[in-house]
Amino acid sequence: MNHIELGQKGEEIAVNHLITKGYSVLNRNYRFKKAEIDIVCEYKNQLIIVEVKTRHSAIIGEPYEAVTKSKQRQIIKVANKYIEENGINLDVRLDVVSIVLNQYGMRLEHIEDAFYP
Repeated sequence: MNHIELGQKGEEIAVNHLITKGYSVLNRNYRFKKAEIDIVCEYKNQLIIVEVKTRHSAIIGEPYEAVTKSKQRQIIKVANKYIEENGINLDVRLDVVSIVLNQYGMRLEHIEDAFYP
């Protein structure tokens, strides 16, 4: 599985996880300019912006560690555009779903309030 297929598989796993927890998925792969939000959900009257990071291994670090300050700023910029375009008036939460997926199985960690604007 190449890195694009791995990323797509990770997003599918994350969406299924969120739906199972009662989240309503509003949008996937929302793009603004060259940036993207992986998943936009609503849960308990909040807008949840979810970044998904999937890796084959955590040897070089946990997948969530790839959500750097620069990446966080990018996600926040795109989230603001999404909110503006859709006239959303909800509290916003920024989550990360971190997945390690390989031949030995899968490990998923859902980090709520992973970072703040």
